Amino acid sequence: MPFTPLGDALHDKLDKDSPLQKQLEETDIVEIAQGVFEEMFGKEIAPQAKPLFLKNRTLTVSCSSSTIAQEIRLNQAELVEKMNEKLGKKEVDRIRYLA
Repeated sequence: MPFTPLGDALHDKLDKDSPLQKQLEETDIVEIAQGVFEEMFGKEIAPQAKPLFLKNRTLTVSCSSSTIAQEIRLNQAELVEKMNEKLGKKEVDRIRYLA
């Protein structure tokens, strides 16, 4: 039985439509969202809004208070625009916040 190089095996598993590739993209989106929050709200306030996951083009964010959730709601359009700009494509349509 011939061995398959690890790089080739990973490449096959990470094709464009694979579930693993989609999970990696969603992880990138969460990281980018955290960066956008820091950019817009500063390093002191941003940790109070923690992006959790993306599902059906909706980013779910856990907020430490209703005040933070309100700030996200007021700035949602700009946040979504900046995230999509950094991603280079439209992946996020809206933000759902849990306070």
